Amino acid sequence: MPIKKIKKTYRKTRYVLYRETLVDFREHFWAFTGSFIGLGIIAYLQYGLMPERELVFLIGSFGATCVLVYGVIESPLAQPRNLIGGHVISAIIGVTVQKIFPDLLWVAAPLAVSLSIVMMQITKTLHPPGGATALIAATASPQIKALGYMYVLSPVLSGCLILLAIALIFNNLTPYRKYPSHTARKKYKQIYKRLTQKK
Repeated sequence: MPIKKIKKTYRKTRYVLYRETLVDFREHFWAFTGSFIGLGIIAYLQYGLMPERELVFLIGSFGATCVLVYGVIESPLAQPRNLIGGHVISAIIGVTVQKIFPDLLWVAAPLAVSLSIVMMQITKTLHPPGGATALIAATASPQIKALGYMYVLSPVLSGCLILLAIALIFNNLTPYRKYPSHTARKKYKQIYKRLTQKK
């Protein structure tokens, strides 16, 4: 590797690390506020309104979604299409795999996640928490198993819509935050174009 290329790579790495470790209190404030309110509404539906916990509103993958949708709002993985599409596709796959292999969790778990990744890639809705959504469905508790395909509508779709609505409000309250991010979309398309041209 030539020295020039090494120096250039070093400068890029240093810049990325520098930018990622900058403390921006405004950014932290809005990330905290948005995620607290978004997940708080879902948690209230789960534990405040339904004391018997007859319905499921809160699933673990929503925590990871909050990191993306409120913490790194310019990421292509955090955009509305990815948020809704990634979770819904993964939920459908997770429930289907669980129904096909109800007693073979060691097959259902990796199959649901792997199929979800591929389907999200094919549909350009890659959203990492979607893998967890599929895993939750495939290794379902009796409560989630009883929901069947209703799991896709609630908690998955309903929760995604709540998180998206709050993201659209809180990520656009100030002029320096914009969601959905158009620059992220452009970058994502450029990268995809470069990758497909190389093939």
